[in-house]
Amino acid sequence: MLSIYQLRVFVEVARLGSVQATADALVVSQPAVSAALGSLQRELGVKLTERDGRKIRLTEAGKSFERHARRIFALLDEGRQHALEIAQRSAGRLRIAAVTTAAEHLVPELLQSFREQEPDVGVELDVGNHEHVWDRLTHWAVDVVLAGRPPAEQPLYTLATRAHELIVIAPPGDGDATSLGSATWLVREPGSGTRAVTEECFASLGIDPPRLSIASNGAIGACVRAGLGYSLVSRDAVVDDLRAGHIRQVATPLTPLNRQWHLVAARDRDLPETVGRFVTFAIERGGFTAGAGPDPSSETSLEQR
Repeated sequence: MLSIYQLRVFVEVARLGSVQATADALVVSQPAVSAALGSLQRELGVKLTERDGRKIRLTEAGKSFERHARRIFALLDEGRQHALEIAQRSAGRLRIAAVTTAAEHLVPELLQSFREQEPDVGVELDVGNHEHVWDRLTHWAVDVVLAGRPPAEQPLYTLATRAHELIVIAPPGDGDATSLGSATWLVREPGSGTRAVTEECFASLGIDPPRLSIASNGAIGACVRAGLGYSLVSRDAVVDDLRAGHIRQVATPLTPLNRQWHLVAARDRDLPETVGRFVTFAIERGGFTAGAGPDPSSETSLEQR
């Protein structure tokens, strides 16, 4: 019979790609990790992992099993939380993941206002790039994500949206739109949704400028203010600097780009009650508009507008 320990070892091996790293993370011996992994594969009758030099990688069967194993831990955590809520008569919790721009410039005020209305709700905020937040949601490690448009191939749906713009910013008085191809551009790291949109803009404009990769919106803003180059950012991230004249907006043939922030949930799990209350609050007090809901056909209509 499969054990929680076997599953924990497998999930850590999948995450770390190493028996030694897994042993260190779980504070057990290397032979104990190997034994747990071997017994799990024997019980399943399926090869889940294979050697790749000094690393361990998942087989195709292993990748499929990992998705279910991670969800098992998510469900156990959810069950524990629900039991605590009943025993302690607590108001529940909200686990939200947000892409960096939203986490830095939209989420703080939204959560602060929500906590004022519901001070007993526990809030957990996970911040990462585009790839990170969707991974967390599809494996049920968070309840809701605030990011750009959700990937169409994932079982996700939009609960609510809020309009925002992507604009090109530059240091004050530094060139104009004719400098787009020669100026250095400050871009987010690979895996960021803004980075992907920026590269699409370069292709559409027919330019291939020099790039500096920076993994923080705050650092990008500081670098633009210091005169290091241009960047494509959400207006939400730089509204104060624009007003103060620390940076300026550059008009281009493509920008500003009208975009939507999406509050997104997983289609294949029940929506926690706290998420429903948070979404209602975001619509009533946070400037969001109700999304299409779990009907796939209506979601397509929303995404295309």
